[in-house]
Amino acid sequence: MHFSKIVITGGPCAGKTTGLSFVERELTKIGYKVIFLNETATEIILSGARNDVFKNNEDFELSIIKLQLEKEKFYEDMCKSLPYEKVILICDRGVMDCKAYTEGEEFANILKKLNLEEIQLRDNYDAVFHLVTAAKGAEEFYTNANNQARRENLQQAIIADDKTMNCWMGHPHFRAIDNSTNFENKMKRLVKEICVSLGEPNPLEIERKYLIQKPNIELLENLNNCSKVDIIQTYLISEPNEEKRVRQRGLNGSYIYTLTTKTHISDIKRIETETRISQREYLTLLNNADTNVHQIKKTRYCIMHNNKYFEIDIYPFAKSTAICEIELADENESFEIPEFINILKEVTNDKRFSNYAFSKQIPDEMISNTLLSKIIINKAK
Repeated sequence: MHFSKIVITGGPCAGKTTGLSFVERELTKIGYKVIFLNETATEIILSGARNDVFKNNEDFELSIIKLQLEKEKFYEDMCKSLPYEKVILICDRGVMDCKAYTEGEEFANILKKLNLEEIQLRDNYDAVFHLVTAAKGAEEFYTNANNQARRENLQQAIIADDKTMNCWMGHPHFRAIDNSTNFENKMKRLVKEICVSLGEPNPLEIERKYLIQKPNIELLENLNNCSKVDIIQTYLISEPNEEKRVRQRGLNGSYIYTLTTKTHISDIKRIETETRISQREYLTLLNNADTNVHQIKKTRYCIMHNNKYFEIDIYPFAKSTAICEIELADENESFEIPEFINILKEVTNDKRFSNYAFSKQIPDEMISNTLLSKIIINKAK
């Protein structure tokens, strides 16, 4: 049985405890069996085992991760056996949150001890939702009174919020819920984003897409709030008005695999279903590849800017241009483009700038091609 596994995380005093109750109530209304995995760090701290009882901070965070993984395995097995049509496992923080509380090489050392890869840990959740701390934009409501394990002052809360958010950068379905509205509407926006990720009432993908000047790669890779992933996308034989693809996503030999089906209903809306698959299933599905098109290879940079999640795709066949996308929960949602992104043209409704269109014209060698770059720029004029 399939179930969804998501993370609700955030900075100190972001409304996470209230949010969990709000989400449970609203998802139950639409037929979900909601299962919660309580925050592991708070569980350990409230037991009396703060990090000062461990030999060092690395051992403390290692203990949290080991217990978190054991709990997740237990709850995953339980969710698979439940006699309900729709089940969601909500993790009150995920494994990657521990990275925010490590320094230097501590997190890398922990992963080495556990023989684990960061990308596989991060992307082992279907979606991640970050509630922004009240210390950013709702300072008058910031307090430590509702969490015995919390000790941060206002400035420390802002730093912790930034670190936590940065730990999840690169996840394919990551959303930040800010304090631009009152708290009740913040909770409603959280539920709406979760429903979008679950495909309720339909799995709509709403996005804006821009042709941009190829950005400074060194600048991107030096940003604290930016994460890089390599993607190989292969299109499968599909029905008319339908697009099926398999994707390998990761970095440095650590990958996850997904099967995606998209049905187009308008220029800006598509019904999209995405399923995590094993490497073996991925290799099997490659036998159904559409040999009339090319495989797409690209490097994606994921950036959080003003609590909006942008994805910049760098294609090896485009010398001076790139594609920037932002997924939205609502067609009228407002956002601000980062100042270092130079937009040439919005191409949301231009099918020539879809990955599928690119797959029809790119060279087999997948090398830099000045002519194709010029063609892409000319199309934007």
